[in-house]
This record gives sequence, C-alpha cells and structure tokens, in this order.
Amino acid sequence: MNELDLTRFPENPRDRLRAWDAADEYLLRHLGGDLHGSLHGSVVVVGDRWGALVTALAAHRPTQITDSHLTQEATRANLKRNGIDPDQVRLLSTRDTPPGRIDVLLVRVPKSLALLEDQLHRLAPAVHEDTVVVGAGMVTEIHTSTLRTFERVLGPTRTSLAERKARLIFCAPDPALPRTASPWPLRYELPDDLGELSRRTVTNHAGVFCADRLDIGTRFFLSNLPRSEGPERIVDLGCGNGVVGLAMALRNPSAEVVFVDESYQAVASAEATFAGNASSAARFVIGDALAGVEAGSADLVLTNPPFHSHRATTDDTAWRMFTGSRTALRRGGELWVIGNRHLGYHVKLRRVFGNCEVVASDPKFVVLRAVRR
Repeated sequence: MNELDLTRFPENPRDRLRAWDAADEYLLRHLGGDLHGSLHGSVVVVGDRWGALVTALAAHRPTQITDSHLTQEATRANLKRNGIDPDQVRLLSTRDTPPGRIDVLLVRVPKSLALLEDQLHRLAPAVHEDTVVVGAGMVTEIHTSTLRTFERVLGPTRTSLAERKARLIFCAPDPALPRTASPWPLRYELPDDLGELSRRTVTNHAGVFCADRLDIGTRFFLSNLPRSEGPERIVDLGCGNGVVGLAMALRNPSAEVVFVDESYQAVASAEATFAGNASSAARFVIGDALAGVEAGSADLVLTNPPFHSHRATTDDTAWRMFTGSRTALRRGGELWVIGNRHLGYHVKLRRVFGNCEVVASDPKFVVLRAVRR
C-alpha cells in the first residue's frame, strides 16, 4: 500500500486517518502470495472502504460494489492520483445489478451483518464452485455470526490466523446449497403514539441504522420537530429510512422534502418509506452532505450527524453537514440538529452560524436550532 498515493474523500490535509488498514494490507499480501496468478476472470470487490483495494488491483479490471457514495468518489480520486485509467475499475452501488459471473470475490467485512447477508445473497447466483472467495476484516469486525453468514449463503468457511489484528476469511462456494431469497428489505410498523406517523410502515434496506424498530434518538427528534407551513423546501440530511422527512411531509403537504444521504441503501429505504405513506413533492439525492442542494434554496434542514466513519470516531461529517447547511439555507432558514449531549454540537454551530439555541434535551440527547442570518 505504501507504493500507492491514497486518501480518504473528501480530502482533508488535517485528517491523519489512512485510506486503508491492516486488513486491506493482509488481503493484498495474500493475493500477491498464495493466490499469485489466480486473479483472473471477473474480479469483484465488495465493501472497499476508500478504494484502496481496487486501486491496488486495477490491472485486473475489478468491479467495486459499495453502499457508499463517498467510497466511489474516493476511488475515482485515488485512481486519478495514481495515474490509473478510471475505466479499469467498474463502479457499482449495492442497488445496482451485480455481474452475472464472478470468478474472484473479495469482501471487506462491513460493520453491518445485515448488509453482508444481503450482498452475499445478491452475489450468490454469480458464484460458482471454482470462485475464489476471500473476506478480510479486523479481528473486532469478524464474529461467529460473520462466518455463519458466509457458510449459510455461500458454503464452508474458515479463517486465517490473525496478523496485526486483522484476519482473512476463506469460503469454498457450494453450488448445491439451497438458494434462498434475501430477507431484506425489512418492514415494520411504527408505534401508535407518534401523531401523524402512528402505525405507518417503514422500509429498511440492509445496512440502514435500526432496521427493525424506531431508535430512541429519532423518537426524541420526532417529538420536538419544528412547525412548517406553506411551500417550503425541507431537507432531511442523512435521511436514513426517511421517517423524519416523512413526518414533515405529513405535517405540511405543501412542502417539498429533499432526502439526502451518502448511503445508497438509505436513500432507497427513504424512497420506499415515502412512497408507501405520502404523495407530496419529494426528491431523493445521493451525495456528500449538501453538495447536491442549491445554495440559498432550503428553508429548513433537519439532521442527526453520524460521528463514526467506519471504525474511527470523527467530527468531519458533522462539520461538512453544518457548513453545507449554512450554504444551502436561505436567510432566515433554520438548521435543526439532534445529537448526543456529549458531542458538543452547540460549539460548532455557534462557530458556523454565530448562534445556537437548545430546543429540547433529555439526559442523553439534545435538539439544537441555528438560524442563517
């Protein structure tokens, strides 16, 4: 990996987090040693974090499958940084139709077991008995349930010894295994104490946070949402399954709600949730924070910023969401944020907007409001 010039996306010179880890290095050493000469035919890489794997394997013309828009942008940037023709790597999302035949399947184990399960189900028809299947992850990411998922969907599975706290997974595909359908997406009914959202059906594709229930942070946010009237443009930023934006659409059918997330699975979930419950104007945007929303066009932005990027704790995403919101909002427009109390978002909002007030709080969460002056 040291021979490549790799970065995360968007590039931040102050960010010392690498665009690869020991699991990526372990996998590439294995491919260059034990599997030297075996990388032929259709090579598919699932869950590549920042494009490090497909950049290193670009000579084999791999297909990358990811749920992350940021991963795709990082991959394009890293290919360019290393003078590699971008046409050597095919970029697909988890919502795209996968290749019809896979000869080498490389899997970076995701944080979400559900996403792993769903993707293996989607890829299983293209895998044959001679397909080389190798997974990789940090020791803390590989559990008994991870191995059982490989075994149940693809075939017999074993692991390597650990090296630098990373481990490989080896799976021998068994075409005789019964083909079962993926259990995803999952649908559930909301509780009956949520006003206009009561007993509405939510759709969650695999990998979206809190797939089978309403999480407590979102519940608290829903009980403290702002009023909205008339033809406003409301942005549900980091929309997940879209319940916050749906609540605003049901409260104000004259509004246009824009659902934004960098996760393809999340935007697909929000679109399905909205389609099953509302018919007002809505847009669904895959993007980095508010890069896809016109400057000065929004009346209200609602968000619950993530504070993890894979295994790392970082406030980079929150900063981009806050600064992007200030640009996207018209004068007098408002940003409403929910977050864990300990994250101190009020300090960041005062730096970005020059103001911030507490709308509601409980022992764990706080809802904050900042106004674009």
